[in-house]
Amino acid sequence: MDYRKGMAASKIIELQHEDGTWGQCFHSLAQPNKKAPLTSEQALRRLKVLGFTIEDEPIQKAVDCMTACLRGERKIDEYSEKLIDWELFTKQMLSTWVKIFEPDNPIAAGFAKQWANVIDVAFACGTYDETACIDAFFAEFSPKQNRPKSLDFATFYQMNLLQGVLGEETESRMFDYVLSKDNGIYYIYNKPLCQPPEAFASKEASHYLAAMELLAGYKCAKEKLGFVVDWLEANKDENGQWDFGPKANDGVYFPLSDSWRKAETRKADCSERIMALLQKIV
Repeated sequence: MDYRKGMAASKIIELQHEDGTWGQCFHSLAQPNKKAPLTSEQALRRLKVLGFTIEDEPIQKAVDCMTACLRGERKIDEYSEKLIDWELFTKQMLSTWVKIFEPDNPIAAGFAKQWANVIDVAFACGTYDETACIDAFFAEFSPKQNRPKSLDFATFYQMNLLQGVLGEETESRMFDYVLSKDNGIYYIYNKPLCQPPEAFASKEASHYLAAMELLAGYKCAKEKLGFVVDWLEANKDENGQWDFGPKANDGVYFPLSDSWRKAETRKADCSERIMALLQKIV
C-alpha cells in the first residue's frame, strides 16, 4: 500500500514551508509551538516511515535546504544547546538526514567517512578502546569543547552515517559492541539490543524493531541478527501475522494506515513492517 497518499502524510506536507523546513526548530528534542507544531526532524522521520524518498518533492526540498546549510549558505534554525558543540552536532544531524535520503551526497558522505576513521581507530585492537576513540575524534573533528559531553557513537545519527563506510572487520566489531551495550541506540531504544522485549504487544517492541531496522542496513546483519528472526517467528499468530497491539500507536512508527479502528488494519500494518525487515535479515 502507498501510505504517501494517506491523511497522515498530507497533514505533514501541508505544514512544510517553502524553504523546505517545518519551521523554526529542526532537532526532535526542540520544543515546537502553535505556529510550528512539528520539528523538521520529526517530519522527516515520519515521512520516511510512510515511504517517502528523494524522488518525492517534499523530501527533495528538505534535502536541498539541509545541503545548503551544510555548505554554509544558510542556517537551519536558531536553536542551540550549550552542553555540547552545537555547530558540530548540527552538522552531524543534517549530514545524517541527507545521507538517509541521498547516500551519494558528497558533503554527507565526507562527514560519514570522518566518523568511519574514528571507528577504525576505536576498534583497531579488536575491542573498543575509548582512549583511542577520543583521540581519533579530536583529530577528525577538532571540537570546540575540551571534553565533549559524549563520544557514544551508538546513536541514531552515527549508526546511520556509518552504514556502508566501514571495512568488514571493523563493522563486525562495532556491531557486536552495539548489540551488547546496556543502553542500546540513543534516540531509538535504551535497553540491550541483544535481548528482545518480553512483551511483544507493546510500544517498546515497536521501538526495538526500529533499532533492528537501523542495524539491518549493515552488511553483517544477516549473520548476526538470527536471534531477532527467531523472536519474530515465535510471536507470529496462527494466521501468519504479527500484532504489536494498540499501544504501539506512537505517531512515529505507527500507524501506517490512516486508522487503527479495526484490529485487522493494525495487524496488517505490523505485519508489513516486520516482513520488510525480514526480507533484509533472513
